[in-house]
Amino acid sequence: MDDPDYYIPAAAMGIALAFKLPGMARAWRDPLLRSVCALLALAGLVFFFAAPPTIATVNRITGVANVSAPLVYCLLSAFSASCLVLIVNWRGGPPEQTRRVSRRWIAGYGVVILALVVLFSLGDAPVERLRDLDTYYATTPYIREMILLYLAALTVAGVAMTVLCWRWSLQVRGWLRIGLVIIVVGYLFNLAYLATKFAAVFARWGGRDWDGLSTYAAPVLASVGAQVSAVGFCLPLVCQRLADSWSTWTTYRQLGPLWRELHTVTPRHARAVRIALWSPAELRVTQRESDIHDGMLSLYPYFSPEARASAYDAAVTAGSDPAQAQAVADAAMVTLAVRARAGDPEGKIMDSAGAVTSESTEGPRDLVRMSIALRQSPVVAAARGHAARPESDFHERAR
Repeated sequence: MDDPDYYIPAAAMGIALAFKLPGMARAWRDPLLRSVCALLALAGLVFFFAAPPTIATVNRITGVANVSAPLVYCLLSAFSASCLVLIVNWRGGPPEQTRRVSRRWIAGYGVVILALVVLFSLGDAPVERLRDLDTYYATTPYIREMILLYLAALTVAGVAMTVLCWRWSLQVRGWLRIGLVIIVVGYLFNLAYLATKFAAVFARWGGRDWDGLSTYAAPVLASVGAQVSAVGFCLPLVCQRLADSWSTWTTYRQLGPLWRELHTVTPRHARAVRIALWSPAELRVTQRESDIHDGMLSLYPYFSPEARASAYDAAVTAGSDPAQAQAVADAAMVTLAVRARAGDPEGKIMDSAGAVTSESTEGPRDLVRMSIALRQSPVVAAARGHAARPESDFHERAR
């Protein structure tokens, strides 16, 4: 691998982390968000410190030959733990159980990191090796054990991640399942990386030279595995966010007919509220729902329970289910009330007491269904015709 093959992924992880940090500052108690940020930070550090130029620089600054080796091995071990903790928190479950499992993984890999440092300090590795330390010192006391320990730790994490993600993928559907399968594929590359490393080290023990597997093949497999796994982690989150955004904008658009119907009767102080063009879709939906409720509140004196009941019967007769019929009835009552309000410019009905009955206001209304019915339902269209031609029989026309 060339030097950019290390630094480009490191920069990408750093940029992704920078986008996550504001959310982390707002919700630092969220264990899933903390796990994501830890994984991004450690992944970026692994790529950065594993680059040969960085290895040489760290060795030169510290004055200790090959001190970068335990540093990179410790970062790899911490990264493995962060992946396991992320999966545990991502999958969810009882909070106490999730915390307990996460702490066990962190503690276990914390012991591994401490052992790596101790083994390096006990060993002797005076000749600087930027790319082939694993095989060059494969038979050196203590350094040998350090190499085996980090490879074993990564193998445990790789097998655990593969098993956990595969089992979970069998229980879910959609983008989450696709993401988990991609993570499994990425970790299969990681396990292939570990297999080449073990093969090269064991070959050294047997007096054979398979260093090319460790020096050239293994880094490529590790890079591919890391990038594929990153796609698996990001894909469900990104796609879910896009799906949520699409759903929110769809709701905003679907509320349009009802919002426009009530716009003329919405109190002026409510209509004066403006939000910025860059405001999130959720805020826009909330404002639109608020405007609708304000408009309906001003229409309550004009609501007709009789017209609503007639529209409900007409909708049921036309084949609507009860929920849809209720939305059609509410929409018909609203459109009649709007026109009744327009015919009462002095607000005489609004000023009269007892105009609102409990039957006309009780229970929540499905605003989206009402808005769709306002635009599409022939029953509501008949109600408009009834308002324009009072002499007609609304119930018969709605049929």
